[in-house]
Amino acid sequence: MGLHEQIVEQYEMYIEENQKFEEKGVKASATRARKALGEIGKLAKDRRKEIQDKKNEM
Repeated sequence: MGLHEQIVEQYEMYIEENQKFEEKGVKASATRARKALGEIGKLAKDRRKEIQDKKNEM
């Protein structure tokens, strides 16, 4: 699975867990939502580097 797909997957997980937390008050979902956001940050940095490297090769 590529970085783009991983970012999309983590974003979808964040949306789902955030909804559970906001609408139903599930405290454990807040932790999972925050974890997904952290992963998105890491993956975004990796994807930025990947895009820059590809651009420089052109």
